[in-house]
Amino acid sequence: MASAPHHLAQLAIQIKQFGMALGFQQVGITDTDLTASETHLMQWLKEGRQGDMDWMVRHADKRIQPDRLLENTIRIISVRLDYLPADCQQMEAVLSRQDKAYISRYALGRDYHKLMRRRLQKLAQHIEQQVGAFGYRAFVDSAPVMEKPLAEKAGLGWIGKHTNLLNKQAGSWFFLGEIYTDLPLPIDKPAQKHCGDCQTCMDICPTRAITAPYQLDARLCISYLTIEHKGAIPLELRPLIGNRVYGCDDCQIYCPWNRFADHTGETDFHPRHHLDDIALLEIFAWDEATFLQKTEGSAIRRIGYERWSRNIAVALGNCRSHKEKIIPALEAKRRNTTELVKEHIDWALEKIRHLV
Repeated sequence: MASAPHHLAQLAIQIKQFGMALGFQQVGITDTDLTASETHLMQWLKEGRQGDMDWMVRHADKRIQPDRLLENTIRIISVRLDYLPADCQQMEAVLSRQDKAYISRYALGRDYHKLMRRRLQKLAQHIEQQVGAFGYRAFVDSAPVMEKPLAEKAGLGWIGKHTNLLNKQAGSWFFLGEIYTDLPLPIDKPAQKHCGDCQTCMDICPTRAITAPYQLDARLCISYLTIEHKGAIPLELRPLIGNRVYGCDDCQIYCPWNRFADHTGETDFHPRHHLDDIALLEIFAWDEATFLQKTEGSAIRRIGYERWSRNIAVALGNCRSHKEKIIPALEAKRRNTTELVKEHIDWALEKIRHLV
């Protein structure tokens, strides 16, 4: 195994070069010290801002101490991969059409987890060819990993006021992945913050989930409500969700730094089944078998058919057109669905019937 400083420096260069050759847009290396992020995380959890994401509490220690997640870890290789497709419908246009379904851009194509994990595994195998057997494990949003603070420390970007990672040359439309390793590689300089006085993300957030700069209350966040939250969506937040049926991108859409974002060259991330421009009534008509077929290999499938139907019912209740088609569709679904979905259908029906 390479151990001399000049060998490790050369290895770090090779890791970045090979990572880029694999299709990652950037590769950085950092240590495991997350002391600066620990206070923020523990206060966030103390205030209950994680909502019902109980796993955030259960594994907090592994999140802030990487060597507790993987023993002997002393370095993290952090990578980013662009995902914004060039050939999808304009986001603002879809959001302005109340009869259309807005789906977060990251979920339009195939699930990114397997694609990135395979590439990280190839990167690790390349390292092994250079140094012999070494300790490592690859992660892609699949374990208690503080991926954004680690990426910031590795120089991939800075955590913006909306709590997403931002890069001066690439905006924020990218995925993150990590390799935990026991190799004592040289580390990169952390990124500096460049949000300045801008608070566009805070002003544009439909539910005011960004309660202060760098402070996100998940309980108010549409992405949390439509993806992670398993129960009923709070009544006061349903009108604010609009036509967003899976996730929310508003804080990214309007961020000035995303003027510099590059489109992805990954065909796997291109929209499937016209999900970038599809009618609410069309996807509401899907039965569970159709949902499973249309979301095969997609991140959307993880929320299940019940939450999918719940979210669309809310969006239909917020629609001000096609009342004559929406009411029968809601009534038909209500006859054969769960109590959770019925509650949201009833809300939607009451709201539509009281339209002037």
